[in-house]
Amino acid sequence: MSCGLETYGLGEFGFRLKTQTMASASTPTYNSNNLENNSSKNASRESLRMEPLADVPQLPGEERITDKDIIYICPFNGAVKGKVSITNYRLFFKSFEVDPAMTLDVPLGVISRIEKMGGASSRGENSYGLDISCKDMRNLRFALKQEGHSRRDIFELLFRYAFPLSHSLQLFAFLSQEKFSENGWNVYNAILEYRRQGLPNNKWRITFVNEQYELCDTYPTVLMVPFKATDEDLRKVSAFRSRNRIPVVSWIHPVNQAVIMRCSQPLVGMSGKRNKDDERYLDIIREANGQTAKLTIYDARPNVNAVANKATGGGYEGEDAYQNAELVFLDIHNIHVMRESLKKLKDIVYPQVEETHWLSSLESTHWLEHIKLVLAGAIQVADKLSSGNSVVVHCSDGWDRTAQLTSLSMLMLDSYYRTMTGFQVLVQKEWISFGHKFSSRIGHGDKNHADADRSPIFVQFIDCVWQMTKQFPTAFEFNELFLMTILDNLYSCRFGTFLYNCESVRDNMEVKEKTVSLWSMINSENRKYINPFYTKESSRVLYPVASMRHLELWVSYYIRWNPRIRQQQQNQVEQRYMEMLALRDQYLKKLEELQISDSPRIANNSNSPASPTQLVHHVQTPL
Repeated sequence: MSCGLETYGLGEFGFRLKTQTMASASTPTYNSNNLENNSSKNASRESLRMEPLADVPQLPGEERITDKDIIYICPFNGAVKGKVSITNYRLFFKSFEVDPAMTLDVPLGVISRIEKMGGASSRGENSYGLDISCKDMRNLRFALKQEGHSRRDIFELLFRYAFPLSHSLQLFAFLSQEKFSENGWNVYNAILEYRRQGLPNNKWRITFVNEQYELCDTYPTVLMVPFKATDEDLRKVSAFRSRNRIPVVSWIHPVNQAVIMRCSQPLVGMSGKRNKDDERYLDIIREANGQTAKLTIYDARPNVNAVANKATGGGYEGEDAYQNAELVFLDIHNIHVMRESLKKLKDIVYPQVEETHWLSSLESTHWLEHIKLVLAGAIQVADKLSSGNSVVVHCSDGWDRTAQLTSLSMLMLDSYYRTMTGFQVLVQKEWISFGHKFSSRIGHGDKNHADADRSPIFVQFIDCVWQMTKQFPTAFEFNELFLMTILDNLYSCRFGTFLYNCESVRDNMEVKEKTVSLWSMINSENRKYINPFYTKESSRVLYPVASMRHLELWVSYYIRWNPRIRQQQQNQVEQRYMEMLALRDQYLKKLEELQISDSPRIANNSNSPASPTQLVHHVQTPL
């Protein structure tokens, strides 16, 4: 189902909503399977009303909870009668009377809030039902009959299974019985990744001081630290860093040996405390690379925020205490600002795109401005590394803006992270193992939708990666679908990859033993996530242009639920390319079959002149 839409030209942001005519949207396609008479159609619809939905997709381990006749209030096509099926993993709706049928397939983990709409005395058509807010930029409204408390059961069941942790139930990832040919938990091994970077060496060593999470409960067990720093030094430094998150190596430049260190803010406080162990530790980091005259400390926060954090015991590295360091503030705002920015963006793109004042409306959300600041900060980090200077990166606690900056700068500097496997390693390393608070930021299975810890920090990171793929379309092995699949499963709770806040909790919950990794699915069917235009360049550093003129709204993610939005031209080219690859595979398979079937005859006529079928193995299908 779809309606026509005028073209929206949206200028410098590269955003264009393309025309979809009424004729093309409504023209039916017939084949021998759907040429049936009206009576059989009516019969099938009646049976659909009476029976549970037979075609609800179900994963291994997924169980049906309830089915109910309902009306979906579609924001694009109006009220649509149908049946909703709720399982322990998804909400699935299928229409009765629309041909072709309209369906909705919503993982319950995507749901942020469920509210009752109207009351028993509400007047007006379809004014009584449920209002569902989702984390992926859409809202759903369903209407029910008012008599007999018809929504009570479905509301309670939906609320229970959408927020399992609030009802002492397990997340679906622990109930799933999916099996894949690849084991995604094997993608990342900290020691192997450090070894790939050329570590340890005579300047840097691996420490297992955090093997039992005693030094820092939100850090991984394997840490790379200066060779000259003892484990006792690390313990002393941890006492002066927020959440005990000491400066540790994220990445080392293969040529100039400059390093990216990540950590949290120092506990300076209002009184301006100093810690000689911390000051000496940063000097050891600076000395490890002989080219670094002054260690650059990138504080992701605006200056005023860093000063304000002194009131709560935090702060920043002052010039008096850290004389061999320079401090640079990157002016990236906190999680609360980012949350409100995405809310404003949702308001202007769903359900209807704000056409009349699009540019000013988009600008008022400040979303692209925040994207620009994050990218600009990462560019500064990458540029400083390229010039041979080591850097330290932190924000307040070192698990939000810090992860954005380290991972994006590493993506710019190291082409390995632009491969499909490398990007998985990057996410596992800089986000998952170093304790980005996925559970708090996303709210997996938690009914508290107004929790102040919710924030789209990881979504913002993936958006920045997408911006880079637009500016460097041949530099990344993966495509847009890969990024969207990651974001969809950030919420879905189908996999264990993004569950919980840190490794210590994941170990305690036995996530690797009891759940499946998202990378298992992706790597078992990775062909559809491949960028056909990828060109491998081992030493190229990417510097994206971080200006509003060169940034775009990610239409195919943020506005994908609008049926009037067509895929952009590049996606069509990519799709055609994949079709050609599939066609080539078909031809190669047929050639192989011909070889096998003709081999006995060829053997019997080995002395005769070669026939075309004998030469079939020399044929190569051009692409």
